[in-house]
Amino acid sequence: MHYTLHQLQIFLKIVQTKSITKAAEELNLTQPAVSIQLKKLQDQFDIPLTEVIGRQLYITHFGKEIAITAQKVLDEVETITYKSKTFKGILSGKLMVSVVSTGKYVMPYFLCDFLNQNKGIDLIMDVTNKSKVVKSLENNEVDFALVSILPDGIQLQYEILLENKLYLIGNQYAVSQIQNNYSNLFDEFPLIYREEGSATRLVMENYLQRNGIQSAKKMQLTSNEAVKQAIIAGIGYSIMPIIGLKNELESGDLKIISMKGFPIKSNWYLVWLKNKSLSPVAEAYINYIRDEKSKLKTNYFSWIDNY
Repeated sequence: MHYTLHQLQIFLKIVQTKSITKAAEELNLTQPAVSIQLKKLQDQFDIPLTEVIGRQLYITHFGKEIAITAQKVLDEVETITYKSKTFKGILSGKLMVSVVSTGKYVMPYFLCDFLNQNKGIDLIMDVTNKSKVVKSLENNEVDFALVSILPDGIQLQYEILLENKLYLIGNQYAVSQIQNNYSNLFDEFPLIYREEGSATRLVMENYLQRNGIQSAKKMQLTSNEAVKQAIIAGIGYSIMPIIGLKNELESGDLKIISMKGFPIKSNWYLVWLKNKSLSPVAEAYINYIRDEKSKLKTNYFSWIDNY
């Protein structure tokens, strides 16, 4: 056997993407280069790693078993690298964070300086909806998660990073048509929801239920950016966290609709499992947050206090 770590890395990416083309794109390699390395790896086994049916690439059962072992090998190699840096006095390792989708406007600012100060740390950040974030916490797959609503049924520790404000948002035309007459608001303009599992959607539904409001027209979009652009285009209006609207509010593309019950307030929480044994990297990060969060809030998010 003369396979290389490079071949194992390429094979794992093929397993993950189920495509030589996609694997090549993600690895910044040419498709022929990936195909050659796959062939060289395959030549060392009598049993196929992959098979092509029609135009679809499939990983064989044997290939899946090899992928599991390859991942363990590469993880151990990575551990050697981190331990080498640690012995040199360099904080190193992985920091794994799961972030609710709107949290992408928050989390980078609470990571940037820490990562710049600790070049040996590799960040893995998954931006997804609340349901998947909670699942990653339950499965102990991440060091930390960023949420705007604390999940039920999980024992957690947390740090509050900053306040989360949600407003009723429309474009200039929608606001001018309302003219303080809210009786037609939920009939004339479609209410735009986020997808099932979104924390923003949960807040919206709780507000509507609490106030006995029903919208005659509604639609669903799967990202905060899609909702934002739909409102700017005049498709409808929505209840949105202000955290991702700074530029649009300043330019006038979006407007806050003044209405009783707003803003709806919560917090942005950095959470982790209670009694979790934190890695040295995770321990260093939470200490950094405790020391620096007030300064980071002032430096990057003081504009929120204007609304």
